[in-house]
Parts: sequence; structure tokens; C-alpha cells
Amino acid sequence: MIDPLILLLCLSSTAIAAPDAAGLTTIPDFGNSLSIRALPNSPSGGYAPKVVDCPSTRPKVRLADGLSDQEEAWVRRRRNNTIDPLKDLLSRVNISGFNAENWVEKNKNNATALPNIAIAASGGGYRALMNGAGFISAADSRNNKTGPISGLLQSSTYLAGLSGGGWLVGSIFANNFTTVPDLQRGGSGSDIWAFDRSIFKGPEKSGLGILNTAEYWNQIKDSIDDKDSGWNTTITDWWGRALSYQLVNASEGGPAYTFSSIADTSNFKDADTPFPILVADGRAPGQRIVSLNATVYEFNPFEFGTWDPTTYGFAPVEYIASNFTNGTITKGGECVRGFDQFGFVMGTSSSLFNQFLLNNITKMGEENDIPSIVVKAIQGLLVALDTNDEDIADYSPNPFYKWNPTGKSYNAKETQLTLVDGGEDLQNIPLHPLIQPVRGVDIVFAIDSSADTETNWPNGTALRATYDRVDSSIGNGTEFPAIPSAETFINEKLNQRPTLFGCDANNFTLSDGRSPPPLIFYIPNAPYTFLSNVSTFDLSYTIPERDSIILNALNGATQGNGTIDEEWPTCVVCAIMSRSWWKANETVPKECTTCFDRYCWDGKSNNTAVKNYDPGFIIANETAAAEDNAAVAGFRSSWYMSVFVGVTLLLVM
Repeated sequence: MIDPLILLLCLSSTAIAAPDAAGLTTIPDFGNSLSIRALPNSPSGGYAPKVVDCPSTRPKVRLADGLSDQEEAWVRRRRNNTIDPLKDLLSRVNISGFNAENWVEKNKNNATALPNIAIAASGGGYRALMNGAGFISAADSRNNKTGPISGLLQSSTYLAGLSGGGWLVGSIFANNFTTVPDLQRGGSGSDIWAFDRSIFKGPEKSGLGILNTAEYWNQIKDSIDDKDSGWNTTITDWWGRALSYQLVNASEGGPAYTFSSIADTSNFKDADTPFPILVADGRAPGQRIVSLNATVYEFNPFEFGTWDPTTYGFAPVEYIASNFTNGTITKGGECVRGFDQFGFVMGTSSSLFNQFLLNNITKMGEENDIPSIVVKAIQGLLVALDTNDEDIADYSPNPFYKWNPTGKSYNAKETQLTLVDGGEDLQNIPLHPLIQPVRGVDIVFAIDSSADTETNWPNGTALRATYDRVDSSIGNGTEFPAIPSAETFINEKLNQRPTLFGCDANNFTLSDGRSPPPLIFYIPNAPYTFLSNVSTFDLSYTIPERDSIILNALNGATQGNGTIDEEWPTCVVCAIMSRSWWKANETVPKECTTCFDRYCWDGKSNNTAVKNYDPGFIIANETAAAEDNAAVAGFRSSWYMSVFVGVTLLLVM
């Protein structure tokens, strides 16, 4: 029997859920486009920040009472750039009474009329990265121009990630907004996305200058020592540096790459990409439990800060370690650049793993044949950091020191700002930045890779956490649709299929001409063709496992290329258009009413206790199905021809 994944490598235009999976796990005969990024712009030339001359207009903290001037100008360009992809996406389905091309043309000069789309990738370690990657790949028209949701990524304004989802978003942007297939393929001498080598062990290839595990950890230690000579370091520095070797295609994981440098890349400046956002939570030193009313901070290419009344401010992310006092840098104060190191920001959003790193270094060392002297040295450093309550990400000096515009700031008197994993408050999907009224998002595709059940499947906890939070004082005027119980999610199988929340915009009490919150299109991790419910703390995967999890998610994103629901592309378009039709007071087409009946949560609850939750395959077991030469129901005849060609190529090679 020919292994199905080997077969996939021989096909340049096919994957298990053809045709939308084109290029996902395949490796074309021609070269890939993954290249080393050209903007390692830390002024130190390495991992450490550096004191620099302040610009003539000194950086300052602004009130969170609107978008920054930079984001507002960027969004205008981006909305214009989404017109053609949106027109193509909407026009690929036929909806009676709705001419998508004419509608877009009629409204292209009115950005508020056009759908404002966002994608949110949840946390959940490598599971979240891979599950989110499958959705992003399906939504990327660079992989296939005619798939069920192809072009959704190009039509989106915002792309948010948290923890493992933040690794996905960060890795894509750290590598020139490359495609998921290119990240899977890697490049010459690259260990990008080589998840078969645990970060405890380090990269295998010598192309990036790594000779062995001991040198790998020495390189990490040396870079952190450089930072430690002038700034506080924590376990997050170690975690972020180790992650970077897998996620950034550059020597030593790109120690000089900064998050703010995204704003200097040509594709971002031209607004040819969505706007990336990573999320972290505030947590005071010594505190071990992060509550739902914790301050939610966001990183974007221009700023770092929060919309919450507990801080209500944003600082320029490029200068976040500068000496801000009450929002300004005094005449004698220093400006600092390079603190927003890319891996450190990704590590901040996923610092849940700090304690795991500490508690498992010995075990992982044994499993990965790491020399005991290296393990003991690392363990000693991590224990010392944890003893000092440094299992957080330390942003010192606090950019919001003495900043208290609302009178509610809990850290205005603190010189240290400490952050942790953005999902520790249970809001494991980064929805908070996307439901801010000033961003005007109409729909969020919420990819949930959470491990809520004992068997590591989601049950809607992340959505409920956001719903509960907006109803509290820290919600600060945000709105969110009602979300049912975990039991309802499981009993009604809402966690096994895409589900819409907030379908009826008239259910929201609105004032001052405000629009309703975005429609939430919930896309849960579920077993379509592979058991993707791997543990959050599994840190290594074979390449076939990696590709199968990504492919499983692609099947979820495309609903098996429409084999589960042949009207899936139509229903996606209906959801995208829903808020726009509501704002224009236009009649919803009949086909869309049918779609909403099918995918909208009906508001009913089923709170029957759930004893065991162990779902079966929604399409088919990928491996078993491959033996029958049919990995997914409803293969097209063109797929069979591709298989025939692929097998023939194997036989003659």
C-alpha cells in the first residue's frame, strides 16, 4: 500500500479534500517561495533592546478612545484592497436576487457598507497552530483560487491570534506573510515548522548554524544574557527564544526581528495583508490565578495597549521599554527600541507554557537525549526565575507608569508591567480586540482549538468567557451575542460543526447610532479526517501528524470541499453579507434564510449532563480511507485522475 501522505507529495494540485486543499500538504516540483525576512531591525543587532536617541517628536501614550492615526489610515487602504477579493469571493456562488458584483461596485466607495471581516485563531499550543493553519490555508487564494472559502483571507481586515494561534499569526508575518504550504515545505537549510524536533532538543540541520543541543541552549542563554545586562528577564525570554527557532526562518530564530518591523514590510505598508493582532493578559507578580476581569492587552504593528478601563491607553510598540511617565517621555528620559522582539511577543501571548517548561525540563531532557549537564543548567536558571515570581513576561519599565485617565488603573503606580498567556482568563479566542466598536468588524471567523473537555475538544468555554466579560464593568460598552452552556454545545453538537452566534442584529439594544457586534462564525476543532485532539503540552509531532492535523482543519474549513454540505460556500457568503444587509435594511435572500436556519444557534439550551465525550469521525478516518483510495466522501473524477498520475509517477521513479 502506498502511504497517502507520500502520495500527496507527488501531486502538485491535490490534497485529501480537493480542490480547496490544493498545495496544502503537497510539495510542487518547482522551488518554494519561503525566504529569510529582510527586516531584522533591532538597533542592537541582536536580542537585547538598546537605548537610542529619541525622535524629534517624542513617543507618547494615547487614550484608547479610537483607532490610532496609523491604524485608521492603514484600514482605509486595506478596505480598498479587499474590494476585488471580496467581489470574487461573493460572486462565486449564485444567490437569487443578489448580484454580488453589482452590489460591491455600487458600494465600493462606502467602506462602512462593505463587510468588514476578521479571523481569530485561538490558543491551544501546537494543536492550535496546526488547526488554525488549516483554516488559514483554505481561506488563502494563493493556494487555490476557487475553493469554498478561497479569498476569505484576502478579504479580511483583521487577523488575531492568541497563544498557539499567536504562534501561527506571528510565524506567518515573521516570514513575509508567507503561505501555510510554504511554511510546511520549509526551505533549504531551514527548520521552520519542523515540529518533529521538540524545542527542548533544538533544530537538527546545520544550515542555521546549530551543531548540537548544547550549543542550541548556549545560543539562547547568550542572547538572554545580553538582554539581562540592562533589562529584567524571565522564563518567557527562554520560551520565546526557543519558539523562534521553529517559527522564524532566520539564523538562530531571528533574535533581531521585532514585532514593530511588520509595519516596515512592503506588503503591510501597501495593506496587502490583514492587520495582525496578538493578545496577552495582565497579571501582577505573585498572583497565580488570572480572573475574567484581568486587563486584556494587544500587540499590533503600531501599538501595544488595551481598550479596558483599567488602563485605557496605547503606547507605540516600537518604543515600549522607554521611560514613559504619565504617557510621555520626559526631557531627560531615555528612548529604547528592540524590546518588542518577535519571539518575546509570541512568547508573552503563550506564557502559560512557562510553568510547563519549568516542570518538564528534566523529563523532556531524558526523552530527547539532551545532555544532563545542559538540563541541570537550564533547570537551575528556570527555578531561580520562578522563585522570584518571574514566570511571567516582564515589561519594565511599565509604559503606563502614572498613566491613569479613568481613575481605575491598577498598575499606574507600578514600574513593572507583567503579562501572561492571553487565554488564562478563559477567553481563549482573541475576540476582545475584534469586538471593539471603533473597529467596526461585521463578522469574525472564530477558530476554536481549545481543550475544554477531558479528551481535548472545545465546548464553547472561550465564547462564554467573552460573553460573560462584556456584561461586567470591565466590558466598557462592548457587546457580544448570547452563548449557551458547555452541555448545550456538546448535546446539540455545536462543537462538531460551524455555528453562527448573533444572527439577529435586532436582538441587541443599541444607542447613539452604534452598530451591533460582529456575527460570530464559530469554527471548532473536530475530527473530520484525523484525531486532532492532541494535548496542548505535546511539543513534538511527526511531519505526517503535522500535515494530517492541518488537513483535518482544512476539511473543517471547507466542510470536506462541500461534501458535508454542498451549500457551504453559499452559507459562508450569506454570513459575510448578513450585517451589511441589516445596515442597509435590505431583504435577506431566501437561500440565506435557509442557511441561517441551518447554521444559526436557535437560542435553545440542552443542559443534560454529559458523561463522556468522544466524537467519531465526521467524514472518514484519513488513514483507513486512504487504504480504500478514498480519503473523503464525494471525490471528484479529476482527483482520481490525479491519483492515477501520482501512482504512475511513483512506479516509474
